[in-house]
Parts: sequence; C-alpha cells; structure tokens
Amino acid sequence: MDDLDFDAAVSSPFRMRPGLRRLGAACPKHVTPSAPGSRHQREKLAVLTAFPHDALVREAGFDPRPALDTLLAVAASELPAHVHWDGERLAVPSLGTAVDRRGAVQPIGRGPFGHGDEAARCLNRLAADWRLAGLLALALQEDLAVVDGNTGAIPWIAAALPSHWAPAEKVGRHLAEVHAPVADNAMIVSASEALVALVVGSDRWERFVWTVTDHPRLHAHPRRVDPTPWQLPASPAELAVRDAFGRDPVMATAWLRHERQTFIPVPGARQAVFTIRVSVQPLAQAVTTRERARQLGAAIASMSPAVLAYRGLEQARDGLVAWLGQRAVDLPR
Repeated sequence: MDDLDFDAAVSSPFRMRPGLRRLGAACPKHVTPSAPGSRHQREKLAVLTAFPHDALVREAGFDPRPALDTLLAVAASELPAHVHWDGERLAVPSLGTAVDRRGAVQPIGRGPFGHGDEAARCLNRLAADWRLAGLLALALQEDLAVVDGNTGAIPWIAAALPSHWAPAEKVGRHLAEVHAPVADNAMIVSASEALVALVVGSDRWERFVWTVTDHPRLHAHPRRVDPTPWQLPASPAELAVRDAFGRDPVMATAWLRHERQTFIPVPGARQAVFTIRVSVQPLAQAVTTRERARQLGAAIASMSPAVLAYRGLEQARDGLVAWLGQRAVDLPR
C-alpha cells in the first residue's frame, strides 16, 4: 500500500506516540527515486520554483555538508541507476542535470519537462549553496531534514511537500518545541531527548504516520491549503446518496495521507538525516479489505477531541466512521 505498514501504523485506541522501530541490515531503502515527470517530481519542481524560501531553510551558521554527504552516499548506493555521486558532483540522468559542490548547474541530457531545462532553470534560481540539495530533492520522493544530537534541534530542512506545517517555523527548534503544537503530545514531548539520542546513534529507524484529509495534493504547506473545514453527512443513509456524477461524498473527497519517515545516522557528527516520504491516496483505494476498514474506523472513532481538532477531522469524524463501518460490511471477505 505505497509504503504504509497498515498494521503497524493504524491501531486503536489511537494515541500520539513516537512509534519508532529499528531497521535491520535487510531493511527497505531509505530513499525512493522520483520517476521522470512523476507527481512527486512535478509538485516539488513547482514548489522549488515558486516558493523556494518556504521549502529550503537553514539555521544561521549550520554546516550541512556532513549530513548531505551521508545522504548523497546513501542515495547513490541505494539508487545507482538514478543518482550518481562521486564526492564532488551529483548527476541525475532522468532530470538531464548535474550540480557540483560549488553549485554550478550543468546540463547532461534531455530531462522530462519538455526541453529538459526546467530543472536547471529552477536550480539556477536557488542560492548556490542550496543547488546540490535542490537537485537531490527533485531526484527523490522524500523530503529531508537534519536532526542535531548536540542541541536536539532541527537546523536544516528541505521540505517541498510538508503535511500542514511550515518549515520556516520548525527550523532551529528543539524536537520538543517542534512537537509542541501536536495534540495529545505528552508522550512525544517527554520522550524527545531519548528520541534524539536514539536517532543519532548507530542504528537506523523508521516510523509511520497517517491521517485522513480532504486535501488531495502532496504539497500541504498551511498557506496553500483550503482553510474551510470539510463536512460529511453523519448517517449511513445520507452517505448512500450519490452526487450527479455517481460519487458518494466520502469517496469523492476523502484521502488517506501517510508518511514513511526514516533516520540515517551521520558518522562522527552526532546527527541524523530525517527522510519523509509523503503519499496521498483516495480513501477507497487505500481501504481494500474489511479488516482495514474496521481498523481505520476504530482508530478514527477513538481519537480524542483534541486530536480531531488538530487534524481537522471534527466535522468529518462521524461520516468517516459510518462510511468505514459500511465498507467493512460491503467489501468481499
């Protein structure tokens, strides 16, 4: 299901918890290539072209080179056909573009966006010291950040597809501060110091988070999301009424938004690279079995009022729970 471990991620009663699990030597890859002209690549290109200062932020004085070198080495190792890194120059053949350490942008062929120079034009508009990270961001589906084990803060973020949070409001803040606005956050905030120590250690970790939303795009910066809350009918009878196009109100508007997050330790630096792979699926495509419908319905039904408000699900809760309950009956065994 597009990288979501449904059984590990969706449980009831729903609780806001760290949810870290250790990755073994044979773990799934940390990074995923963006196919030429894919949804992830198109949305990232649009954001980095129009709103780069919203996506690329850094704490003054922070040197990202050790973390970026680690990430580039991991990407080149995991995706050798897609990412070429020789220690000085990053080349992404699918984008027809290369960038060296100085920030020089070089065409290396035809890319996916018409004339093959859209990526190069986007990168040349960025500050030179962001171009290497910018090309890597376009090459991967993941958004990226750095966790500093010495301060507990997040000093560097390259996030074009944030899930209803603004990178500029998170950069430079301690992990506990980053999670301060999260509803029912006591467990996460109290564990922040331990979490930082874990992720900058020698092991690799992953976690999954999810929500249901009426926002269909990957890019969900709070300044570019419709602030009007959605509303769904609460009763199964009302949910059965379809619109003029034959769609029921949940299937027409509800999306499962989920993230796979991983942590890559940076050797010798007490840092970790934090990767965030966002996926958005129509709810009907995500919930394909009776058990998943029951799991998701029970999780949403058990959310506290604070969590429902934080996730914008207050008006939608009853309708979603009713729809999922009916789907648990209608789906084949």
